[in-house]
Amino acid sequence: MHQQESGLAIFHPIKPKRAFDEISSEIKRLIFKGTLKPGDRLPSETELANQFGVGRQTIREALRLLELSGFISMQKGGAKGPLVVDTILNSIGNSFLDAFQMKRIRVDELTTARLEIEKMVLRAACTNATKDDIKALHENMAGARKGLDGNEQQAFEENIQFHKLLARASQNYVFVIVMESITAVVGHFRSLLGVDSELSRRVLNEHERIVKAMEAHDVDKALTILERHILDVGEGFKRAANREIFDFTI
Repeated sequence: MHQQESGLAIFHPIKPKRAFDEISSEIKRLIFKGTLKPGDRLPSETELANQFGVGRQTIREALRLLELSGFISMQKGGAKGPLVVDTILNSIGNSFLDAFQMKRIRVDELTTARLEIEKMVLRAACTNATKDDIKALHENMAGARKGLDGNEQQAFEENIQFHKLLARASQNYVFVIVMESITAVVGHFRSLLGVDSELSRRVLNEHERIVKAMEAHDVDKALTILERHILDVGEGFKRAANREIFDFTI
């Protein structure tokens, strides 16, 4: 039987796993297992250091690795722990935005697709929304209304989040994924246009009318309001694109 020559190297030295790698892997394992879910917060840096029995610098390196991989979002300057995020939704949204910035998707294509998709989403939400879903929509609109009194960025973000909540209310995860892609581009457009309090107020009023129609089980009215809302926003985007306000290289 042929034997390997003693001088032939078929194995390579292995590197012992570093502490921050092990910590990162353990946190990812809990995310994959479902113990940690999107929206959950990890303990503070100090508490994590105590639980893992390591120094804070090691925890910082582990958290930095997790953030670069898209598993968590670090809140700069905040006292709260890192936020667990949905890596699938983030990556899909970013990929869609990249395609748009490379001009593979036109403004009119976005508006047409958004209109048809969001109408399907709204129909499903009107049928499947739970009391908790409706409550979440009201809380979202309350946050947007509060933002109009001095925090326009909050109003802007809440108005974008409204459409994601509608998708969740549909109880169809495919709609959730698709809506993440659409809102990534819509949010990018809106940010380039600048935060406009009057626009945010008009958008919020339309959102409130949509929810009111949902609660009245008037699907046709809700769809009519949504259609007018999306077409108006689309026209604004188109005018801005024609004036070359949007820089697709950003």
